Order: sequence, then C-alpha cells, then structure tokens
Amino acid sequence: MLSAVVLAATISPCLYQSGKNLAEAAETKDLNPLLEWLGGACQRARFGRFFSRSLVISAAAMLPLLLWRIRRIRAEGRSATQSSNGVSWKSTLIQGATGCVIAGGMLWAMAMIFRSLGACTAEPEIMPIGKLMGRVIFPAVAASLLEESLFRGILLGLWLKFAKPLAACIGTSICFAFVHFLEPPPEAVIAHPGTWLAGFELLGKILLHFTNPRFFITDFATLFLIGMILARARLRTGGLGFSIGLHAGWILAFKTFNLRYDLVSAHPLHPWGIGESLRSGLLPLLTLGLTAGVCHLFLRRFENKAKIS
Repeated sequence: MLSAVVLAATISPCLYQSGKNLAEAAETKDLNPLLEWLGGACQRARFGRFFSRSLVISAAAMLPLLLWRIRRIRAEGRSATQSSNGVSWKSTLIQGATGCVIAGGMLWAMAMIFRSLGACTAEPEIMPIGKLMGRVIFPAVAASLLEESLFRGILLGLWLKFAKPLAACIGTSICFAFVHFLEPPPEAVIAHPGTWLAGFELLGKILLHFTNPRFFITDFATLFLIGMILARARLRTGGLGFSIGLHAGWILAFKTFNLRYDLVSAHPLHPWGIGESLRSGLLPLLTLGLTAGVCHLFLRRFENKAKIS
C-alpha cells in the first residue's frame, strides 16, 4: 500500500500535465468523441482528481506483485489459516441480498432520523432514473465487488497466512480506513501542479487531517468499524457474498442520501454527533454498532462450519 501511495505521488504530475495537454488539444483540434469527452473532463479536473486516479493506477500496477507474493507463499507450502467448505452461488446471492438490505436499511433509517431532527434539508428536484443508475447503482455494484475482492479477498487472505483471524481483521480494517481517507481535501490547493514534487506536496496536505483527534473519533473509527464488520462477515461465511451485499447497501444509501439531502452544518449535533456526511460522527458510529449486532444474528444462518484457528 505504501508503495502505491509513493508511486501515485510520483506520477500524478505527469498525469496532470498529460491530461491538460489533452484538454488543450480537444479545444483546438477535431478528436473522436471519446477523446473529446475525456479532454473536457481533464479540463474541469483539479490536481486532486489526477492524484486520485494516479492512486488507482498505482494500485493496479502493484497488484501483480501482490499476486506473485501470494503464489510464492503457497508454493512454499505454508498452511492456510482458514479453510473453506465453499459457498454455492445461490447462497452467495441470498447472503448478498440480505447484507444489502440490512446495511442499506439501517443507514437509511438513521438518515430519516436526521431528517426528523432537522439535521438535513431535501433537494427540490427528484433525480431521473437514468442519472440515479449512473451515480448510485453502478458505483455501488462496482465498488463493492472491487473493494471486497481486494481487501476481504486478497489482502485478508494473505494476512491470515501470518496472523490470527482477529489480528488479520484489525490490520486489513486499518488499511481499508486509511485508503478511504487518501482523497485530497476540497480546500487543498497546489500552486504549481506540474512540478515533480507536486504529488508529495498534496500527499502532505492529505495526511494533515490525521493529526486531528476528532478525525479519529468521528471519521476514522467509522471506516475502521465498517472494515471489521466486513472482515468478520467474510470469516464467518467463508465467502464474499455477505460482505459484498453489506458494502453495496451502505453505498446505495450513502449516495442516494447525498443526492437527495444536504446536511445542516449549523445543527447542534454537528460536528460530533453528525459530521460532514453519513459516515462521519458518533451517531453513524452508533448505527454501525447496531448494524454489527443485527449482522451477528443473521450470520448464524450463513456461518461456514470450517474451523478457524
């Protein structure tokens, strides 16, 4: 993970310059529609967006090295910490649907409580179904599949080779939370984004919010608890179905709320009770605790009987 972050900081100025060159070419030359669209997106994007895309590219570039490491460990004959009896596709779909309803339903219920307390205001216009699909449903499906395969599939599986299940869950959950806060803050401004050290300058600004104690209580702890819930679901079921469903449900409720409502920053519950979003504050943390309890009850039905050492 550290290697991917350093690589992203190194290549982001190059990606920024290439994007702005494409944007200039799109304005002055006749390009195909795809390049025209991409050029327009690059024209509007700030340096932080290029840093985020560089992080994705870097993670993808490092993935073969991680897979090679996993194959090498297996070749050395080290015993797996967890064995699995396998999960049928039918059970995977049922687990996914159950997790999605639990996570999305409880998060949305919390959002409606916020609304009743006057902590959020509704947008006047209702979003068309096509736009809703593009900005909510597709991202929820794609992000849940990708992130669960990476964190609870590959990374947790690799960690279990070296550590006990609890330590593996904690370690992967810390990584999961840390990665989600590598997004550049909206107020971050880089004076000279085309210089070689611009990526490291932005990285320094990103890491500054880790020095804020309230950030760990109201923000980082929430993502850490989400990671723990997802990791435990993975261990107890022996598959990714329930974890993917939970993840998708949270994203569906989170993004739908963001499109329909705006949080009131002047509300008495802000910023400790309710932070900048539904994943920030003590009340979201409490809701996740209740969600973990509900998941514990439902997981008894899906629990894999394989022994976990």
